[in-house]
Amino acid sequence: METVAMHIANGIVNGPVSALFAVLAAVALAFCVWKARADLDDRLAPMAGLVAAFIFAVQMLNFQVLPGVSGHLLGGTLAVILVGPWMGALCVSTVLIVQCLLFADGGLTALGLNITNMALIGTAAGYLLVAGLLRLLPKNPAGLATTALVASIISVAVASQGFVLEYALGGTTDLSLPTISGTMAGVHVLIGIGEGLIAATTVATVARVRPDLVYALRRFRKPVLAEVGAVA
Repeated sequence: METVAMHIANGIVNGPVSALFAVLAAVALAFCVWKARADLDDRLAPMAGLVAAFIFAVQMLNFQVLPGVSGHLLGGTLAVILVGPWMGALCVSTVLIVQCLLFADGGLTALGLNITNMALIGTAAGYLLVAGLLRLLPKNPAGLATTALVASIISVAVASQGFVLEYALGGTTDLSLPTISGTMAGVHVLIGIGEGLIAATTVATVARVRPDLVYALRRFRKPVLAEVGAVA
């Protein structure tokens, strides 16, 4: 493995496992479409387009992590903070599909693998972290920036382990799983720091100018005690 990058090329994982994850990704995205319909309003729809365009643009900019290893924004945490988990997963998936078909960034047979890791695992981990952190941190631009930074670092590392699972099921080379897991985790923590700084700056800026456009601030605006009292 000459480089360690989140995009998986053709042939790294065998055909049956790639096909399995393609089906899994298709089913999961269909579920996201169904769930996202409940969130769509006059703020979320245009914001989703802007988020997808921003992620696409920033993913074209690579930054060096180690010799022969470059990283870029994955966008899962940024997307869930601004447009929520369901629409966020769809935004990241759209970017990955366009990159694969137009720029050959990631293999076509590995598209389901890449969507699973970055659009599904990455956004799910990011959303769970954001939900937990915003219960503790202030719901203002500074708290949101801290949330974005921490959640980005951890979610990127978690997403990288999706590849480890896929490789364990159908890897086509003779590399040890502990080596792959450790290398992927270490490199993607560094990538996550870069992503976290970009995400923190972006969401803090949007929160200062138009807090009503930030999904996370709307979704988690109520204190925990108030929500518990409402349930009771």
